[in-house]
Amino acid sequence: ETLEILRNPEFSALFGPDSQAEVPITGLIENQNGQKQQVSGQIDRLLIKNDEILIVDYKTNRPPPQDEADIPAIYTQQMHTYAAVLKQIYPAKPVKAYLLWTDGPRLMQVDTS
Repeated sequence: ETLEILRNPEFSALFGPDSQAEVPITGLIENQNGQKQQVSGQIDRLLIKNDEILIVDYKTNRPPPQDEADIPAIYTQQMHTYAAVLKQIYPAKPVKAYLLWTDGPRLMQVDTS
């Protein structure tokens, strides 16, 4: 599965020389009560391009969901958190978040708006 992911042209930029692996991230985001909350995590893959930022987290669920609506809420919240912190750091660049399901492999975009 790992080699399939690395060889797949759809994912090549995410593993190219301009990407980063296991990037620690820390920031303050507003929680549901309107209070600032410190968060931290580790982004599996990060690609900062001239016009956008791509973040990817690997997931090994078997079978993976086929529709974004079926993604477990904990994964969706994780990607929302990462995107929120990055939007503070890079306010002029859109942040696109993806889950890379290793069973397939399959790249699925997560709406973080």
